[in-house]
Amino acid sequence: MQFQNAEDVLAQWVSGVCTGQIDNIVQLYHDNAILIPTFSPHTVCASEGIRNYFEQLSTRENLQVRLYEKSVKKQFLGGSAWVLSGMYAFEFEVDQLLLTFPSRFTFGLNLDHEKPILHHHSSQVPRNLS
Repeated sequence: MQFQNAEDVLAQWVSGVCTGQIDNIVQLYHDNAILIPTFSPHTVCASEGIRNYFEQLSTRENLQVRLYEKSVKKQFLGGSAWVLSGMYAFEFEVDQLLLTFPSRFTFGLNLDHEKPILHHHSSQVPRNLS
């Protein structure tokens, strides 16, 4: 699938996570993509690892991602290359309690690729020490 803009890639990623459509999520990641995931200490560098991560994440009850659209920043790198960064929150149940994990993200994208995500870094927002 060819994307017209970077925001469409992000929207499809969010939709895929919220609906548990693992194939749709994995198809967004380039074969050489790097994923630094929110809920794992390990960097993932292969399609199989990306699939495994999202399959494990999708087992969480009532998994949702809420994008804070006003936080999204878009940087044009030239050609068809873009960086999107911003905030989203993962929500899912743990022991029948709905928890929210505010997180920040960066996606490196090349819209010339059928699988446009080249790099994805996501981490929970650290608590303020003060």
